[in-house]
Amino acid sequence: MNEIKVIAIDVDGTLLNSQKQLTRGVKNAILMARKAGIKIVIATGRPLSGVKQILHELNLANQNDEYVVCFGGGVVETTSGNVLFEKKLTYDNYLDLETIALKLGLHFHASAPDRIYTADRDIGDFTLYEANLVNLGISYRTPAEMKDVPIIKCMYVDEQKYLDKKIADHTPFAHLDDKITFTKTAPFYYEANPKGVSKGNALKILCQKLNLTNENIMAIGDEENDLSMIKYAGIGVAMGNAVTSVKDNAQMVTKDCDHDGVAAAIEKVLQEK
Repeated sequence: MNEIKVIAIDVDGTLLNSQKQLTRGVKNAILMARKAGIKIVIATGRPLSGVKQILHELNLANQNDEYVVCFGGGVVETTSGNVLFEKKLTYDNYLDLETIALKLGLHFHASAPDRIYTADRDIGDFTLYEANLVNLGISYRTPAEMKDVPIIKCMYVDEQKYLDKKIADHTPFAHLDDKITFTKTAPFYYEANPKGVSKGNALKILCQKLNLTNENIMAIGDEENDLSMIKYAGIGVAMGNAVTSVKDNAQMVTKDCDHDGVAAAIEKVLQEK
């Protein structure tokens, strides 16, 4: 086994338990990995603002030589906020995605680096939840007012059963498949990212920056948007609570997020180091 030099860790359902807590066991395992010379890279669908508290708890915040993958791979930046890579949706992409939301009757919002925007007059509960989770404000904007907003990703957000029913038929989205990647990132989130944006591609960019190969990477995740980095990494680790597709493509399945699965995976690597 090649030496693991970077461990990329998803946040929700992976690093954090189901109560959105960073447990002592996981924190201690990460600190041990860092002492062993392994870089920890948070790889999340959240913006930087949504992981700042976590980065502080891990002593990774505001560093020019520590990195974070944000917006599901749409942004790669240092934890101090220096952007290495960014890929945005176009205004036409946004208009097409907004039109689909209206046709399907789904709540919808667009995420910019520093704000969430929605044209929903009745702002969805899950838009409010997301804004609170990632520490971003919400602004109401009509589609016409969105022309100059830098949009990193868009999200269809609704109750799980309702959302799943609406997206079961991919036909309304199919005409955008050459421009947009659609991914279920949580039971109540269906995300739209620019084609080519993924956590796996983001790690590839970071490896080039650090002069590493994928064999030096361990990636840990649980949802569909983690699949690309699970496949890319030399060691892909699925959480015990991961969706089937992630487990099927992982080299290792660890404990779930409520039983310090991240810590168990890190400890295994450290034992073999």
